[in-house]
Amino acid sequence: MSSSPSPDFSTGTALVIGGSGGIGRVICRRLAEAGSDVVLTYRRNEATAEEVAAQIRSLKRRTAVEALNTEDEAETKKCVDQVANEFGGLHTLVYASGPDLPMMHISRTPPHQFRDYLLQDAAGFFNLVHAAIPHLRASQGSIVALHTAGLRRYPAKDILSVAPKAAVEAIIRGVAREEGRYGVRANGVGIGGVEAGMHWRLRESGHYNAAALEILQRNRALPYAGRAEDVAEAVLYLASGSAARYVTGQTINTDGGYAL
Repeated sequence: MSSSPSPDFSTGTALVIGGSGGIGRVICRRLAEAGSDVVLTYRRNEATAEEVAAQIRSLKRRTAVEALNTEDEAETKKCVDQVANEFGGLHTLVYASGPDLPMMHISRTPPHQFRDYLLQDAAGFFNLVHAAIPHLRASQGSIVALHTAGLRRYPAKDILSVAPKAAVEAIIRGVAREEGRYGVRANGVGIGGVEAGMHWRLRESGHYNAAALEILQRNRALPYAGRAEDVAEAVLYLASGSAARYVTGQTINTDGGYAL
């Protein structure tokens, strides 16, 4: 397999957290197509993760699959360090993970459930960032985190997504401000109305019913829904060491104009 890095990436690999998900797997493929080695993590779906890894290998890029619970600080640090050591560095950390969630009004959301989602998403992302920073300083690499366009236009019954992702965005901005002196960049992609991953599970569960989908369509500027590929292209741009070399602390909302 080829080990020559793409001009868009420094030596090392991309680490995609949640690379087995509906959006994460497309991000993995596009990074590999762009010439990057890709390591992906999963929480439960090992079979899908291995399928994604097989696609990466077919593109002549190095890969590995890691089970990871980001809530565990020690486990997260061990995983990030191991990936960087085995692949000659870490040039990009992509956060494409997040727990499945019900859609409920704040008044009906149990406080313990809110705490659980903050721990899984916001604290888990912080564990990743804290472990990755030394490696990203060495490579002058970048972080790209998926969050939600709901940070700009709040959708009712979405507090379990919006509140933790607000913390994710704050961490991104903090890293951009504090680590820029080392050449490290950090950016986000705000997702809205993308028919992939959790979108389909919410439809199957009834949380996205016909009325909710009609409201989403009415509030979107564009007359069509987004795809996983749209998100992956935004991630690829922000991860690029050439195209986005002067971009940090920013969010690209891939939402069809929902947040306008």
